[in-house]
Amino acid sequence: MKILFIVNDPPYGSERAYNAMRHANAVAKNQDVAAKIFFIADAVLCAHRGQLTPNGYYNLERMIAIAVRHGAECGACGSCMDARALTDDVLIPGVHRSSMDELSAWTLWADKVLVY
Repeated sequence: MKILFIVNDPPYGSERAYNAMRHANAVAKNQDVAAKIFFIADAVLCAHRGQLTPNGYYNLERMIAIAVRHGAECGACGSCMDARALTDDVLIPGVHRSSMDELSAWTLWADKVLVY
């Protein structure tokens, strides 16, 4: 099975990105599933390296790193990054600058598309 997760919300302030990553990590650890995660709009901030959160609070950087270790391919919308002055060098290792063209290709690749 091939699953695409599209994440729209910022990393903190609501729990949508947190729940998206919880779900993506639960799916990605299954060897019979290929997962891709696309960060768009304010969710590109989820892929920013160097997040510091209080002890006991979730950390999206760590959660994305887990997904990458499980083999999930992760992309961040380049136009959304530009609008937020994010450069490629601040992305978490394993997340790449992406595009609408790649999102379209991933959508056609996927058996299921989940939007958070």
